[in-house]
Amino acid sequence: MSDTVIYWFRHDLRLSDLPGLQAASLTGNVIPVFIHDEKLGDDWAIGGASRWWLHHSLASLAGTIEAMGGKLILRRGDTSSELNKLLTETGASHVFASRQYQPWSDELERNVHDMASEHGAQFKRYPGTLLFEPGSVATGAGTPFKVFTPFWRACLRSPQPEAPKPIPTISFPEVWPLSDALDTWNLLPTSPNWAEGWASLWRPGEAHAKNVLTEFLDDKVQNYGDGRDIPSKPFTSKLSPYLKFGEISPRQIWWAAQRCKDQEPGRASAVDKFLSEIGWREFCNHLVAQFPAMPDKAFNTKFDHFPWRGANASLSAWQRGNTGYPIVDAGMRELWQTGFMHNRVRMVVASFLTKHLLIDWRLGERWFWDTLLDADLASNACSWQWVAGSGADASPYFRIFNPVAQGEKFDKSGIYTRRWVPELKDIPDKFLHKPWEAPPLTLETAGIKLGHTYPSPIVDHKEAREAALSAYATLKALSSEAGVGQ
Repeated sequence: MSDTVIYWFRHDLRLSDLPGLQAASLTGNVIPVFIHDEKLGDDWAIGGASRWWLHHSLASLAGTIEAMGGKLILRRGDTSSELNKLLTETGASHVFASRQYQPWSDELERNVHDMASEHGAQFKRYPGTLLFEPGSVATGAGTPFKVFTPFWRACLRSPQPEAPKPIPTISFPEVWPLSDALDTWNLLPTSPNWAEGWASLWRPGEAHAKNVLTEFLDDKVQNYGDGRDIPSKPFTSKLSPYLKFGEISPRQIWWAAQRCKDQEPGRASAVDKFLSEIGWREFCNHLVAQFPAMPDKAFNTKFDHFPWRGANASLSAWQRGNTGYPIVDAGMRELWQTGFMHNRVRMVVASFLTKHLLIDWRLGERWFWDTLLDADLASNACSWQWVAGSGADASPYFRIFNPVAQGEKFDKSGIYTRRWVPELKDIPDKFLHKPWEAPPLTLETAGIKLGHTYPSPIVDHKEAREAALSAYATLKALSSEAGVGQ
């Protein structure tokens, strides 16, 4: 039996607290492998913004492995086929990996298991992407939770996740299989380079993930409880892209947060609020593991009858941040220019799309999938369905955010809005979030010509709200006729 083993990296691009890598290091000389399978997930193949992060994350991981005396082998193609080739080339006795929970993951892992068996090799999966494995947290009846709060309470009653492990001592083989050059994958945009400037905003990689967590817990978390809703304030963690690519583990975050509470008891409430957001990520992944159609189909089947509108000019205006509602436009422009959007604003723009424009939530989900650096399949699907009203533990459909009120409440001074919508930088605060109400002289003084320098609202809030409620009433009637429970 060969003393060479393969560690197959997936969305776990780190070396510390990685149970599968720990097991691999105790079994033999490790060949670290990442396979870029562009067809994996079909329509849910990795989006454009995430490709940018993936390039830099792989470069960082490869550099760390090289400093330890090894190599990160890169292959592009069908995952099972490439692992099959690697087993033939190396004679490896094992393939180790972290288990994943996307709708296609079980079938892929079965295929890898069967393929490895044909080589006389073993395929071993380990936890590494969640705090608790799907199926391990259930109701008293043994069924999956469908409401977040009792789910998270059950998690908190469970035994604590194991403490994170350091980077293991890894031995590497003397002979290496061939590897692609990362640059040949063309993950980075070039014509045009819409990610220009992102390198000054983000630093992918495991070391930077740890720094971001430390800085957040040391300097920001005490303001998280209230500050997390103010998009102009730097009080969110911005850990989501690092979590998405597995550059930091949930266990590392959990234990660092517990230490923070022990050392600074006055921060405990804010830390718990932050951990509940980690819990939401957990909840979403457990849901999609149990209900794999969730990224594409309404969890609440009565929404199958909802009269959603398809792609139209209003969708394009929303995508480009030209709706005429400043807080919505600010969020969409922040997304396009940085690959990120503040969480409070995500809810506002999602509500606007689904309830002011009556556009199918799946079109918004797809846009976020392509443009967000932290586009996690489960969190994206569950969050969009939460806003749209069709998801598990969803916000009621009749709860319709007023974008003017949201802007005035959460960006009262206009710092965030003026940053991303500079056309409005000189308008008085009173009219910033409703420039169409400003007197003509005020607009002229601010250099604003509605419909030219800044768009007029593409929909009237009051009329849109009434249309949304009317659509929902129709939905209830149709659901009742079809015998669908309310």
